[in-house]
Amino acid sequence: MTTTSLDAIALGKQLHASDISDIAIALLDEQGTVAAWTHTAERLVGFRAGEVVGRSAALVLPSFEEATTTSAFVERCRAENGWSGATAVRHRGGRVLDASVRLTMLHGQDGTARWLASVTDAVPRSGDAIDRSVRGPLLAHTPIGVGIRDRQLRSTYVNDVAESHDGLPRERRLGRRFTEVLPGANAEGIEAVMRQVLQNGTTRIHEYRTWLPTCPEHQFAASFQCLQGADGQALGVCIIGADVTASRRTRERLAVLSQASTHLGSTLDVTQVSQELADLAVPLLADHVTVDLEQSISFGEGAPVRIGATGRRLPCLRRAGLASIHLGGRPSPWARGEPVFVPPISPFTDVLRAGKSVLEPVLDTSSGTWVDKVPELAHGVREHGVHSIMIVPIRARRSLLGVALFVRTKDPAPFHEVDLLLAEELVGRAARSLNNARQYARKHTAALTLQRHLLPRRLAGSTAIDAASRYLPADLDHGVGGDWFDVIPLSGARVALVVGDVIGHGLHAAATMGRLRTAVHTLAAMELPPDEVLAHLDDTVQRLSEEDADTPVQTPAVVGATCLYAVYDPATRRCTMARAGHPPPAIIDPQGRVTYLDLPTGAPLGVGLGDPPESVELELAEGSVLALYTDGLIETRDIEEGMRRLGTVLAQPGRSLEDLCDIATQSLPDQAPCDDVTLLLVRTRSLCPTRVASWTLPGDQSAVRSARTLAARQLTEWGLQGLQDATQLIVSELVTNAIRHGTGQIELRLVRHQVLTCEVSDTGPCTPRPRRARTMDENGRGLFLVTNLCRRWGSRPVPGGKVVWADQDLPHTSGLRAAAA
Repeated sequence: MTTTSLDAIALGKQLHASDISDIAIALLDEQGTVAAWTHTAERLVGFRAGEVVGRSAALVLPSFEEATTTSAFVERCRAENGWSGATAVRHRGGRVLDASVRLTMLHGQDGTARWLASVTDAVPRSGDAIDRSVRGPLLAHTPIGVGIRDRQLRSTYVNDVAESHDGLPRERRLGRRFTEVLPGANAEGIEAVMRQVLQNGTTRIHEYRTWLPTCPEHQFAASFQCLQGADGQALGVCIIGADVTASRRTRERLAVLSQASTHLGSTLDVTQVSQELADLAVPLLADHVTVDLEQSISFGEGAPVRIGATGRRLPCLRRAGLASIHLGGRPSPWARGEPVFVPPISPFTDVLRAGKSVLEPVLDTSSGTWVDKVPELAHGVREHGVHSIMIVPIRARRSLLGVALFVRTKDPAPFHEVDLLLAEELVGRAARSLNNARQYARKHTAALTLQRHLLPRRLAGSTAIDAASRYLPADLDHGVGGDWFDVIPLSGARVALVVGDVIGHGLHAAATMGRLRTAVHTLAAMELPPDEVLAHLDDTVQRLSEEDADTPVQTPAVVGATCLYAVYDPATRRCTMARAGHPPPAIIDPQGRVTYLDLPTGAPLGVGLGDPPESVELELAEGSVLALYTDGLIETRDIEEGMRRLGTVLAQPGRSLEDLCDIATQSLPDQAPCDDVTLLLVRTRSLCPTRVASWTLPGDQSAVRSARTLAARQLTEWGLQGLQDATQLIVSELVTNAIRHGTGQIELRLVRHQVLTCEVSDTGPCTPRPRRARTMDENGRGLFLVTNLCRRWGSRPVPGGKVVWADQDLPHTSGLRAAAA
């Protein structure tokens, strides 16, 4: 059902001023003879006053076919105090009309009586069927006050309903004018309207308000029609009045519904939409409203609940909206955000299972009903006088989103069908917003899940650094973008620091970022220097761009990225870094002095233009802060101004890294960022010299024995005797390989940090590779032995040679790992 048709039905069930403006009226005497005629009657049936006044009503109403029938009909109407129904009406042109006719008995002085015939909804019998669900039955059953006034505006006839409109009994009214019995502005205005009607012979509508001692303010609409005699002259005025208070209230509620379409669609927050729904309905429609949502709606997780497929297990609900005229206690015991208990046998169960509304105009709150299943609920219902409820499902297509409860406590009027129509329309509009919010929540949850898997969950700086980070996406709707950062542990207590920025925003940029982050991890594991890492990453970006260009997709192809890659060694406090089109890092010394490092810029990744990346090495004082960021942090109207602002924030040596991250991101301009913002702050540490031991050995077989002895002695000094046997075997194999495949002197270094690292460096160009030895081979088993003895091993190039390393867990570390396993 469309909104237009709903409004028509809802208003059709209430009386309008326009409904009484075109009623055809004729005044009949007690024998059924037409005593007076009106212009509206002439427009309806075509007869003029001179053609019908003084003749039987049978001329127009075929039901009055002869005097005997007329008399019997009149007697029946007198016994029933009137008559109403559908009957035939004869038009002057000869055709017969279907119409709704009402005969109202009017009382005059000295016991005389008259009949008012009112006719509406007349259409040709050959036409379409009449929608009698709207105005015909309405006028047949709605209490309508009728009065006849003479040319001096004195009351001559009146029906019984008129007294309920203004409180005047028939005896006080007959023979008097309005201003004589109801002095005031209303009476004077009504008489002024009647004079105009008498003078012009027209019909007028007048709306006014009255206040009766026994009831609050009511609004009335009255139709004033000039009564004509056989000569066409005015005989008096016929007044038909109706109470349009209910209609006015309905129009007010519909006006709220019209506003609701904008209010309820202004947010994608399901809790806010639910609260707006409750606020709109209180107190205009109900005294207390709750909105309970299926609990997965707020989180965007899980499959939607299908209507009619809930089975024995009802969906779990959580309160999302609540509004009430009761400021203190409420009829319902559950507050916003709390889970709601649904009694197994209750109207709520029926609504959740069938997805159809339930209207209980008079709520049964006696002992033993479903209300008693929840003592707290029963107490609130009885304490606040809950007497009428509506329960409306919140649904989107075949999915059940929740349920809305409308309650009346202070308002004594029970809910009716028109109230349910209004509630269903209001809930329907909210359901559309809630469904949009649910779909957004699902997409947002999926995007955040992707983001959590693409970015590091924790920064493992460990021995080398302390780290903190912030990421603010420009795509606030989905929370993902193309920026990334990383802290990657390397061998020998070193650590790699990465910040990158893929051009673009949204899921496509985020997916590309994830691929590049994986590539960086792979390249970092190869222990390549920063410039070589970026060179390989440049090839990767170009290949991805070529793949996207060959694929007919709607998303834009990757056109480039920027990146800064740095490696910090806490044993030497040396930091080597290179950048590809990325903003320069900021270095803050322990005294708070800020320097932007003048690194060679390099071309952005994937562009294929400009100079290749170039590594720069520098020494950092212990406690220095290194700030790596993306351009979204400094891109304001002036990049240099953005860099100065960032430098001012970071020049606070007493602040923690977390505080600095907060201050730096909160000092951004108020407008929404046009690019992702990423900040990685690291504070450098240095390894105590007592944790590092190194020796220079000759490049001959004597080095093997010396290396075993030196390693055993150092482990004893460190209290790591439990690792002596394994370490001696590892040292023997690594030194032997260095002698066999290298030239010149050999360097042996033991580093004690989170693990025990054994490093052997030589001048040989070849990196060791494990191979599977055959049964009769004498060589080729050394690296397999190292693999079984250590946690992991590898090699990395250094100027003039290479380093082969192996990590072993420290005794307490291996114990923790065993306990965790």
